[in-house]
Amino acid sequence: MRYDRIKKDLFIANRANFICRMEKSALAVFNSNDIFPVSADSTMPFQQHRDIFHLSGVDQEESILVISPNSKNEAHREVLFLKETNDHIAVWEGEKLNKEQAFEVSGIKTVYWLNQFDTIFKQMMVEVDSIYLNTNEHLRANTIVQTREDRFIEKVKQDYPAHQVHRSAPIMHSLRSIKHSIEIDLMQHACNITKKGVERLLSFVKPGVWEYEIEAELIHEFLINRSKGFAYTPIVASGANACVLHYIENNQQCKSGDVILLDVGAEYANYASDLTRCIPLNGRFTDRQKAVYNSVLHVKNEAQKLLVSGTMMNDYHKEVGALMEAELVKLGLIDATDIKNQDANWPAYKKYFMHGTSHFIGLDTHDIGHWNEPIKAGMAFTCEPGIYIPEEGLGIRLEDDLIIQASGAPFNLMGDIPIEADHIESLMNT
Repeated sequence: MRYDRIKKDLFIANRANFICRMEKSALAVFNSNDIFPVSADSTMPFQQHRDIFHLSGVDQEESILVISPNSKNEAHREVLFLKETNDHIAVWEGEKLNKEQAFEVSGIKTVYWLNQFDTIFKQMMVEVDSIYLNTNEHLRANTIVQTREDRFIEKVKQDYPAHQVHRSAPIMHSLRSIKHSIEIDLMQHACNITKKGVERLLSFVKPGVWEYEIEAELIHEFLINRSKGFAYTPIVASGANACVLHYIENNQQCKSGDVILLDVGAEYANYASDLTRCIPLNGRFTDRQKAVYNSVLHVKNEAQKLLVSGTMMNDYHKEVGALMEAELVKLGLIDATDIKNQDANWPAYKKYFMHGTSHFIGLDTHDIGHWNEPIKAGMAFTCEPGIYIPEEGLGIRLEDDLIIQASGAPFNLMGDIPIEADHIESLMNT
């Protein structure tokens, strides 16, 4: 790992919070991710399953966490099963956690090697009536590929058909959506790395540069600051490319007069940052570009004031829609007739602002959480309105990461990253 070791207090607290929500006479199992193959002997870089990381801090493959808080054997109330390290693995892959290191990372005293799992797990299952299984219930999850967790679920249902099954996902959605102070510090660190990337770009971008060259500058800055890289596939979209919401080719040359939309963010210690800024290639916005930019900025500034404890996300998005409608009228993009004749299920403003304004963020860029419950203090959201005008070759989106407070407006983790149009122009022309 590149990041500084996280205090194990975080993972101890996270497990305690999960245990408080468990049924009696139950245990819960969390598996690491696979190392996914590409072809031949090639693999993707390992990415830990965020749930086992959230509960243990273990950041390596072939790991299993079992939580059985009412076990008669006190040593079996929290157990890690890890891939046993040896000299061969140390030479070819690098050392894995030993039992002492696993305790220092997780705060879990009982650590077995993975080859002991079946025997120990059977002893633990005899003592309980039910098991919590961990399924991916993110609203936008693509679950075509079978995971290590999926294979485990199939096996445990076959081997223990008389045990009742509970879902871990609803608990994890609640727990992970409320950030511990340590997590907020890690997210702030990721945002600080992202800031360094933006600052690097302001003196680099100019007409004629290629989108992938901009991407290269960012990855350089992220890596030298101990990030693994981008928290998600970066969007570096110049001109009309900015009107493609998930443009990731980043293979076009930036032309004089273009505005470039940068939707980029560094990860740090598996925590994501998610930023969007728009930069004029010439160093100056045209009057029209600045007018659209300032409309988006106005909507963002007003929208984030609405992200307060107790708000329902559905109501929030409706209010943001009303803010955007007013700005689009000012810009001459829609008029009273468009609004009068609009489809209630797809309002007129959706022609130029077709996506949502906010999503949960944390260990995942699109983090888990309950969308139909009130916003609570400690939650983390993006705020990212945009206006996309293909006929003008112009797309503007602005985005920051926010922490909900017990009262008042949210705390902006990206509050010191330049966002005002005049400020950006000033920095580019210094």
